[in-house]
Amino acid sequence: MSPSQPPNTFDSSPWFLVYTKLRFFTRIRRLLHRRTSSKRYRTSNRFDKPIGITEIDKEARQAEDMVRESEDGSVVLQRSVKRLHFGSWEEKEVAARVIKRLAREDLKMRKSLAELGVVPPLVAMVGSDVFGRRRLAVQALIELANGTCTNKALMVEAGILSKLPNNVEVLDESTRHEFAQLLLSISSLANSQFPLTSSRFLLFVVGILESNSSIETKDLCLGTLYNLSTMLDNAESLVTKGIVQTVLRLSSVKETSEKALAALGNLVVTLMGKKALENNPMVPESLIEIMAWEEKPRCQELSAYILMILAHQSSAQREKMVNARIVPVLLEVALLSSPLAQKRALKLLQWFKNERQRKMGPHSGPQTGRMSIGSPLNQREADEGKKMMKKMVKESLYKNMETITRRANAAGDSPKLKALLISSSSKSLPY
Repeated sequence: MSPSQPPNTFDSSPWFLVYTKLRFFTRIRRLLHRRTSSKRYRTSNRFDKPIGITEIDKEARQAEDMVRESEDGSVVLQRSVKRLHFGSWEEKEVAARVIKRLAREDLKMRKSLAELGVVPPLVAMVGSDVFGRRRLAVQALIELANGTCTNKALMVEAGILSKLPNNVEVLDESTRHEFAQLLLSISSLANSQFPLTSSRFLLFVVGILESNSSIETKDLCLGTLYNLSTMLDNAESLVTKGIVQTVLRLSSVKETSEKALAALGNLVVTLMGKKALENNPMVPESLIEIMAWEEKPRCQELSAYILMILAHQSSAQREKMVNARIVPVLLEVALLSSPLAQKRALKLLQWFKNERQRKMGPHSGPQTGRMSIGSPLNQREADEGKKMMKKMVKESLYKNMETITRRANAAGDSPKLKALLISSSSKSLPY
């Protein structure tokens, strides 16, 4: 082919490659058959003893086996694709099983199957009312989506999101889990041009999260929401579908808390997400409770991050947190948690300290002639406020010291904790 001629796309198609391979092996088989038929046995001058199967015979048999395997594989593939497109429902089910098995082989096979057009008919089977047929199609699509964004995009283009069941309760646990696997795989396209926040899609995911599905299935759905929440443009759709309330409730479950908090951490940086969290009755109490989980340092970090976003430049939220007794928890996290959680807890404590000093400081602006800044009334109020705050700090300090001492004794009097107790005092604390 000259450089000026365009490439022949047919030469690179899967069917042409299979056809060329079959012709090659057929010619080898014929050539070897002719050569071995005339030299099957050899005799010596003195003895009529057959030598047996030669190396040529072995090569011929290997070539024949390769040809037979290629012929069987190509016939099975061709027949399955044909049945999936034009066969009856029973034939489509048989073809879906074969495609599911072939798709498990390698990435190259998955791409070849997609090029042969198996994705649209499988997506159409997902919308079937027959339980077994729908589940078989979902299983085949899971295998085809493994490791290839192209196949996932083909599924979205074929309308997989519109084929999701309207009612989650009609599905058994195994089918819900497989649907959750497929949607998690597809949600990796969140940063592409495909709109993945359709009403049916989000309602289906929320339906699984609010059902009696297993923790593993819910964890897959939370991973899907996390992928979607990484794109700030999706925040409005997620918030309006009630995602915040559902995810916030699951954040209080230790098995699903980490992914739920990660999704909330993406939403809280948006205006709508922050407003939804501020107006939720579970906030800040549930987040403060999570921040006290010693065995979940990652959850402590994420919870402290969300509380930092809510408390930043919002005196109303800081007041709610103080009323919810966040200070003792922050002191505990600042002493015993991971370095990142400690850093965030200290930042929050500094904000609360500045807030208290600002409230206790003198009023700005012009003063009336009758009452000066140092008047007995203002001074008395300031002294009472200082005494009250000192009492609160001491109570919080004593409570945390008792907790630390109890944990140190339970841990076998760890030298690190002993040193921390000895060096800790009210002067060294940031609050």
